[in-house]
Amino acid sequence: MTDDLEKLAAIVRRVSKSDATPSPEESLFDAGYLDSFSLTDLVAEIERDFSIRIPDSDLNPRRFDSLDRIAEYVRSRAV
Repeated sequence: MTDDLEKLAAIVRRVSKSDATPSPEESLFDAGYLDSFSLTDLVAEIERDFSIRIPDSDLNPRRFDSLDRIAEYVRSRAV
């Protein structure tokens, strides 16, 4: 895993209160790591750890469905 994926996996573990690490392509919602209520907590943690702002209009569960998708999104916001 890349540094960004490791950092995101740590955030998911913290938010989900799970010791397990999801694979990069695994659906975080289908696997039970996240639900619609924890999405806002996840976004707040990502904003803090990556020093980015995520607009409310981007709060779509599909965008945050896997570590790979989140990493791609974070890279696009950092530009």
